[in-house]
Amino acid sequence: MNEFLQIKNLEKNFGKQHILRNINFAVKHGEFISILGPSGCGKTTLMRIIMGLERPSSGRVYHDNVDITDLPPDVRGFSIVFQDYALFPHMTLYENIAYGLKLRKVPAGEIHKQVMSTLATLKLDNAVSKYPSQLSGGMQQRASIARALVLNTKLLLLDEPFSALDALVKVDLSDELRALQSQFNITMIMVTHDLEEAFLLSDRVVLMHHGAIVADDSPEQLYRNEMRNDFVRAFVIDQIDKRGRYIRNLKRGS
Repeated sequence: MNEFLQIKNLEKNFGKQHILRNINFAVKHGEFISILGPSGCGKTTLMRIIMGLERPSSGRVYHDNVDITDLPPDVRGFSIVFQDYALFPHMTLYENIAYGLKLRKVPAGEIHKQVMSTLATLKLDNAVSKYPSQLSGGMQQRASIARALVLNTKLLLLDEPFSALDALVKVDLSDELRALQSQFNITMIMVTHDLEEAFLLSDRVVLMHHGAIVADDSPEQLYRNEMRNDFVRAFVIDQIDKRGRYIRNLKRGS
């Protein structure tokens, strides 16, 4: 089966500073991948290159075996959800979700149908007339996801999507996100520094350190094979040890 997305020999330099070093991995259609690592490891730069917001110094990006490295973001068919939501403050929730469809010149009746259906799926249909400032953090993040879903995005990129949310909202939205990913069979790539998020949501975790990939495995295999690399052991096991319930959950699956 052809890979949905392929990253081949990717490098990114800013002057003499090496941000990304020989990045290679592939994503299957419908997978949920987390790019995990500490601040400054290059994960956000990698996400921006996939989206088309940055150009690599070398290497290529392929979507369905087509080289998209030089394509601008608006023709890739990908969507991105930022940690700060990036909603238009002067537009209502309905207008924010409808905005992309209007740019595509979708007929008004179809826009209404698609927007209301998407808002109902995200449990936001009772807030269509509210402005972003009137929405909670969780609702604003749901709105950002709805804005991507309504465009039938091929790939949803998530940039630290839960970092601004409190613990209870984070758990609820995590569950909803995984359910949506399964329901719509959307390919998702999430950038995060939070090991808990990556382990609970992902089919695979791509762990980065100093601009390079040091592990690429399922959460369970990443835990079982932690001794292969000092950084993996330090970053994964030491952090999991502080959250014993996640170790117990992983061990139940072993």
